[in-house]
Amino acid sequence: MTSSAGTNHAPPAAALTTPFAHELWDTVRLAAPMALTQLSQIAMMSTDLAFIGRLGGEAVAAAALSGTVYFVSFTVGMGLMSAVAPLAAQAFGASDPALVRRSLRVGLWVGLFIALPIMAISFNGEAILVALGQARGVAHLAQQYLLGLAWGVAPALWFLALRSFMGAVNRPEPVLWITLAAIPINALLVYPLLFGHWGLPQLGLTGAGLATSLVNLTTFVAGLWFAIRRPPFRGYHVLARLWRIDWRLMWQLVVIGAPISLAFLLEYGMFSAAALLMGLISTTALAAHQIALQVTAVLFMIPFGISMAATVRVGHAAGRGDAAGIRRAGWMAMLLGVTLAVILTLAVIAARFPIVHLFLGDGATDVDATAALAAGLLAVGATFFVTDALQSIAIGALRGIKDTRVPLLFAILGYWVIGFPASYALGLHTSLGATGIWIGLSAGTALYASLLILRFVKLSR
Repeated sequence: MTSSAGTNHAPPAAALTTPFAHELWDTVRLAAPMALTQLSQIAMMSTDLAFIGRLGGEAVAAAALSGTVYFVSFTVGMGLMSAVAPLAAQAFGASDPALVRRSLRVGLWVGLFIALPIMAISFNGEAILVALGQARGVAHLAQQYLLGLAWGVAPALWFLALRSFMGAVNRPEPVLWITLAAIPINALLVYPLLFGHWGLPQLGLTGAGLATSLVNLTTFVAGLWFAIRRPPFRGYHVLARLWRIDWRLMWQLVVIGAPISLAFLLEYGMFSAAALLMGLISTTALAAHQIALQVTAVLFMIPFGISMAATVRVGHAAGRGDAAGIRRAGWMAMLLGVTLAVILTLAVIAARFPIVHLFLGDGATDVDATAALAAGLLAVGATFFVTDALQSIAIGALRGIKDTRVPLLFAILGYWVIGFPASYALGLHTSLGATGIWIGLSAGTALYASLLILRFVKLSR
């Protein structure tokens, strides 16, 4: 088999008169289903939070803390799975389908190996949170959620590896179809398991986490079916000799993916640390932060999808030795991403009050204070939304050329030398409180984005 099975769909004939127009079309065609997939995944998370919010602010705070434990550990595996994309994309650009298959295969093995310690961390989440100074009652609720979430770690990582493979061969659409179908399935599982309806037991937050795990397993099985049975994926024979571990390529994946994991860990670690700072201020501040962060995550999904497309497009150009193509792919993705980020940011700021109330039930006593604070955080975060989009796309372009080590140093500088200390000082040692924490987040992200763009300028020359 040759890689022609994954070639681009034919573009509109009259639209592509220049290489930049052609690049824009290819980026949009690839990024659109990836971004919609991200939005679909965040829709499931938002559905969970909306249901949990009906239990009150303490339950929302517990969900925030459980996310702190789960996602900080899960990002290690997510970074390693992200390395499948540049490996497979460069192999696709070089017309090497065997290497495409091997890239996915080592990703599946690494996903299995890393899932076990991630599960162990989740099972000990309450002890970790108490050691970090969180209230025992909220930490206990968070542990209930983690007990359900832990069982879905391995299939979630495997699905990410399949997603990277499908994107690398220019066919991300099946992942979108699967994720869209998972949204109602997730809601139909979370609602009865959380509240005990339709003859199912009332499992509370454990039921919500268990529903997510079941959805993770279902999406992985569906993705594997596409990879095995449907063209063009079946021509790659992705499960051929699965039992044979390619240790050399696995090491290459780890070398590329480990800095990505650490960069993810630094980024999400900063946001998780910000949640811990919010918890030290008040439960209301923590709940408001979680809601504002959830809205931010919705905004972030579109540039994150464009970032994934940038990795693939830059990787294709690198695989075929096209230096000008690398530059076009990176800059076009950044231009597209920042334009969309500005438009979406303005819309969210204008509608921030009704958006916040979607996450809160009317019965809780702390609704008004939580809603007002969350809306204020969204207004403060306007600059942060745009710079976060830029850093995501710039680092996606750098990953396409397997540049992951220097960006890791930039993440340390932006997030932990500047961002977190500023959040700590402004949030806990000034009258700004929760608002000061978000100002610190914005400052760190802006510095990180600037350094990544300068790095891409240097390497693309």
